[in-house]
Amino acid sequence: MKYLDIKPEVKEALEQGKAVVALESTIIAHGMPYPKNVETALAVEEVIRKNGAVPATIAIIDGVIKVGLTPEEIEYLGTAKGVLKVSRRDFPVVMAKKMDGATTVAGTMMAAAMAGIKVFVTGGIGGVHRGAGETHDISADLEELKHTNVTVVCAGVKSILDIAGTLEYLETKGVPVVTCGGDYFPAFYSRSSGIPAELREDDPKVIADMIKAKDELGLGGGMLVACPVPEDDEIPFEKMDGVINEALKECEEQGIKGKRITPFMLSKVKDLTEGASLEANIKLVLHNAEVGAKIACGLEG
Repeated sequence: MKYLDIKPEVKEALEQGKAVVALESTIIAHGMPYPKNVETALAVEEVIRKNGAVPATIAIIDGVIKVGLTPEEIEYLGTAKGVLKVSRRDFPVVMAKKMDGATTVAGTMMAAAMAGIKVFVTGGIGGVHRGAGETHDISADLEELKHTNVTVVCAGVKSILDIAGTLEYLETKGVPVVTCGGDYFPAFYSRSSGIPAELREDDPKVIADMIKAKDELGLGGGMLVACPVPEDDEIPFEKMDGVINEALKECEEQGIKGKRITPFMLSKVKDLTEGASLEANIKLVLHNAEVGAKIACGLEG
């Protein structure tokens, strides 16, 4: 495909049946300030390598989907202006106009599936927004999990969202949800959302076997693996809930809607927690990378 460029290291690993882990690029272009964004992206890749897998950070540069970025390309994405957030609906425009794009969870899942990558590590997924009964604001990430056969390893649903509603939506769509490392489904910055885990499995090899069984049964679609943030790095749920409600109130007062909500909320939460949310974000992504690499290694061969 003329729109797909797979890095030689990644292509060789895939051809040999070795473990490969996809990584998104929205966290680089939109999720963190420079230079933290570039430092974190490179650190996540290093964690994946140390745990026996090959990292494949995914982005769009000059209208081409890059599966596996060089350090120079990561630096470029971390500093460039006008890099679009790219989900499923955005690919045709970005390809045709030869633009630069940072792939969201949904966008990264699509590109990973095109390349044949089975495991994808991110911070947290999108979901059902609070008040979605009126606004119908539901992230495209959830539909992608229904359709695309990639396992997403994350720290749960972003805590600015309706977590219970998101889990109900995933159940309706038939997406398996596994919690790895806790008895409660995590809430991104917090280890527990207060919602008991439907299924807990702490062994990455067993999770890999679940992925294999799902594929052999021909069930299609993705799987979600939620890993609570390490205990020393979490922000307690009660504290975060108060912060989020304050940020939501300001969001409503300013009339911020649609895709502008999430970046505004994340920035406001960072300010209200005096930077603690950014540090928790970094630590949870590194932890997810370790778990994701071990799952990918369990799929080797």
